[in-house]
Amino acid sequence: MSVLLFKMRNVEEDEADDIRALLDAQDIPYYETTNGRWGLGYAGIWLHDEQYVEQGKRLIAAYQQQRYQEARASYDALVAEGKQPTLWGKVKASPVQVFLALIAIVIVAMFVLIPFVLL
Repeated sequence: MSVLLFKMRNVEEDEADDIRALLDAQDIPYYETTNGRWGLGYAGIWLHDEQYVEQGKRLIAAYQQQRYQEARASYDALVAEGKQPTLWGKVKASPVQVFLALIAIVIVAMFVLIPFVLL
């Protein structure tokens, strides 16, 4: 019976490629399903044989831990250099866009709340 090893929904393509390469390197047979044309399917990497489930889960967990540590180190380096984007930096970079977004939020909130206020 097939077993779901890794859910592919909202997974970046480089991470999916790395997972596929990792499974190929360890000679773990798998197949992949997609969401389909309208996104109604179940995207994932599946194993035909249950004997590889534990090994596959360990490999993926180790890979994701390594990926997390690399991303965290990159983030910390950007923060240390002062290059990490902040809310204030985005406001300074495009104040008109931020102002228009705030106006749109207020208008939508008004339309949503007016029926309750008028009761």
